[in-house]
Amino acid sequence: MPKFDGTEGAPIELGTAAKWTKNYRDKSSEPDETKKIKAHFFGRDILQEILNQEGCMGIRMYYAKDENGQKQLILVGATAEGEDMVGGTIADKSIFCPPDCVESELNG
Repeated sequence: MPKFDGTEGAPIELGTAAKWTKNYRDKSSEPDETKKIKAHFFGRDILQEILNQEGCMGIRMYYAKDENGQKQLILVGATAEGEDMVGGTIADKSIFCPPDCVESELNG
């Protein structure tokens, strides 16, 4: 029986998203503001590469820390059965905010 059908996830209101991202920023244990990762940006090409894999139903995101303790976000395709597609494209190398931030209600 398939676990995922590709319809998972749903839109939320900007107010909710702004409140939740503020909650995250307020509860961060990182004292150095320049090291408080607020967001990761991945370009459409890598997202599409993952989604275009045969059998891919969506993208799973893993929180991670590299060897220097820097927060990372790892992306991997997932099948309808919920299995990670570890034999395919696994993504990282996102652009961090900070330092690459834009003015937005979501990053305070």
